Amino acid sequence: MNHMQQISSGLMQAARMVAPGEMRVCEVPVPEPGAGEVRIRLEGCGVCASNLGPWSGPDWMEFPQAAGAFGHEGWGLIDAVGPGVEDLAPGDRVATLSDHAYARFDLASADAVVKLPSGLDGKPFPGEPLGCVMNIFRRAKVGRGDTVAIVGVGFLGQLLVQLCHAAGARVIAITRRPFALSLAREAGADHCIEMNDHWQINEQVRALTDERLCDVVIEATGKQWPLDLAAELTRERGRLVIAGYHQDGPRQINMQLWNWRGLDVINAHERDPANYIRGIREAVDAVEAGSIDPFPLLTHSYPIDRVGEALDATRDRPDGFMKAVVLYP
Repeated sequence: MNHMQQISSGLMQAARMVAPGEMRVCEVPVPEPGAGEVRIRLEGCGVCASNLGPWSGPDWMEFPQAAGAFGHEGWGLIDAVGPGVEDLAPGDRVATLSDHAYARFDLASADAVVKLPSGLDGKPFPGEPLGCVMNIFRRAKVGRGDTVAIVGVGFLGQLLVQLCHAAGARVIAITRRPFALSLAREAGADHCIEMNDHWQINEQVRALTDERLCDVVIEATGKQWPLDLAAELTRERGRLVIAGYHQDGPRQINMQLWNWRGLDVINAHERDPANYIRGIREAVDAVEAGSIDPFPLLTHSYPIDRVGEALDATRDRPDGFMKAVVLYP
């Protein structure tokens, strides 16, 4: 069923999480935009690691979830606008902050979309994670001549390598996968260290920095051990930036170390939608300017009836995997 058939029938396809680790495609009504809203005929949606918590079926989850739920990295064409929407029109291609984008159509507030320039036509653009990268980079305050360690170089980490390199920083990339280290080297990392032995990583970074350690360390894994490591790699009065999404329980920190070194600790997660939108706009500009190139990092694509496989790949990270997107022809 193509999009015109879907609109005429009043139904659309959407992926619904019906049980832990189980996704089904269903047909649900095509939503109608209300006042101040737009409807987007989605071209695709990125798959975020934050989906893995619900996908595992924690005790607090209820199933089935709403159709399309957890998809929040969508992009596509506006095909209808609600009352009061003045600056957007059908045919505008946008990245959207919406919550049910594992579906053929989704609604968004008019102030929660960013127009995409014609130079990005035909290219996938998961705006939300790209906006996150720009927000993390801004809050990290990386400057020319800084030594920056990025602990975890998945999709976000790779783009942060690109931005830090472009800013004139000396970049140390640390991750467990040789494939990711190879990409980080191509992205401009000056030094690449496999994340295997805690003591050895410390020793290598100390040797690279003449015992001074790093001006900025960005933790981008969401795991306890790399968080510990990131703090240990941060110099006195340095900045420890938490970019990883720590969603699987409490964390312990070495407050004695944090106190003794006088670290500035920055939780780089935004919650104000206006900041996300600003980040997405900055990401559009950065892609157009060539400061970041996300497209080779979108390594795996899936149709709507294989969203579950996309989530499994995001969890298991097979060789060559960086980020999955779901595409809607």
